[in-house]
Amino acid sequence: MNFPSNVMPRSGFRWVICVLLFAATTVNYADRQVLSLVKEFLDADYGWNKTQFGLINSLFQAAYAVGLVWFGWFVDRKGVRMGYILSMAGWSLAAIAHGLVALLPHEAAIRIGGNLIGITALSVGCFGFMRVLLGLSEAGNFPSAVTAVARWFPVGERAFATTLFNSGSNVGAIAAPMVVPLIALSLGWWWAFAIIGAAGLVWLVFWMRLYTDPEESRRVDAAELAHIRSGVTVPESGGDIQVPFLSLLRYRQAWSFIVAKMLIDPVWWFLLIWLPDFFKETRHLEIKKSWVLLASIYSIVTVLSIGGGWFTGHLVGLGWSITKARRTGLLAFSFMALPIAFVGMSGNWLAVVLIGLTGAAHQAFSATIYTTVSDMFPRSMVAGVVGVGGMAGSVTGIFFPLLTGVLLDHFKAVGDISGGYTVLFIGCSLAYFAALGVSTLLAPKITPISIPS
Repeated sequence: MNFPSNVMPRSGFRWVICVLLFAATTVNYADRQVLSLVKEFLDADYGWNKTQFGLINSLFQAAYAVGLVWFGWFVDRKGVRMGYILSMAGWSLAAIAHGLVALLPHEAAIRIGGNLIGITALSVGCFGFMRVLLGLSEAGNFPSAVTAVARWFPVGERAFATTLFNSGSNVGAIAAPMVVPLIALSLGWWWAFAIIGAAGLVWLVFWMRLYTDPEESRRVDAAELAHIRSGVTVPESGGDIQVPFLSLLRYRQAWSFIVAKMLIDPVWWFLLIWLPDFFKETRHLEIKKSWVLLASIYSIVTVLSIGGGWFTGHLVGLGWSITKARRTGLLAFSFMALPIAFVGMSGNWLAVVLIGLTGAAHQAFSATIYTTVSDMFPRSMVAGVVGVGGMAGSVTGIFFPLLTGVLLDHFKAVGDISGGYTVLFIGCSLAYFAALGVSTLLAPKITPISIPS
């Protein structure tokens, strides 16, 4: 990264903040992966079908959508520090609480209030409730993290910093398949929820000790603070302006982010939720065998997505305009996602490579889209825009797991579940071109918006 010669930063504490954001995102994605990774244990205990599993995940998405809007509002007004404290404490406790479902009796049915309730239906309801609590609180991660990047990094480093913290989603997805099945097999599936959930409470101790805004931090020297404030795209006079929350929807620049999230987020949710089932149903690999493939996929995603985040920042450093650099990166990432359409006709390890490429493309595309928000909006509006956009992505994510479950149940009934997955992979391959096209139409130039006095 090229720094102005007169503002060479010395303390580098902003990268410690980035590590904290990375760790939070890692825990976030590890927590939400546990359910998919213990699905076969839950199927054995409660007899779920794919539609019921899709419904439980749709409830998570619905709660996540509501939580994103609320946390977007909350973080803009109360700050990143409080946003993360509330979010992390909430989702860690909710994750731990999933294990309480194991206390249900395992008879075929139990009587509640005079009604005979089947254990399958009761377990779906209990897990659905826990997923709602998890979704509401996990929603605080991205509004908080993207706002923290906007406050702690200059424009030339934001895409890279966003990709670094966002790579925690890949690391969480790598670590979870390695750890969760081992815990579930040795201690029981309920301990997987408890142990992974407790990691967030440990993180919270470090966050409360280390995080403040850069202007208030004793660990930031004058040179680093000058570097953080160098090259801002939005004038400092608008940096902390407060506007009515719903007024965000007046700006087409906000809609360029919102619609893009609606189109690309279901792809990532599909990969997170359904990949273990894909390998089990089409390759006859249970989780104790497929975890190596899953870990390999997310290792590819981690390495390549970090390079993608560096790419657009490098173009800015070469003198490219923000618009040209960001759009060039988004176009390249869209092409990276195309090969996933051919997963159905690929062997196991080629499938790993193709899915890994698409996962990396998604993360790089997503990090770049997040960065355009801080390119165009004042710092005090970033969390709100991210929250609304994330909510829009979760709305499509509400229906996509349910639609996926119904579609796969249909194809399985006719003896062609591989065909069902092929249809889904083809749709995933085209989503990024659609998102890039709509985003470019709504915000042809990535430049600071004009805020009325």
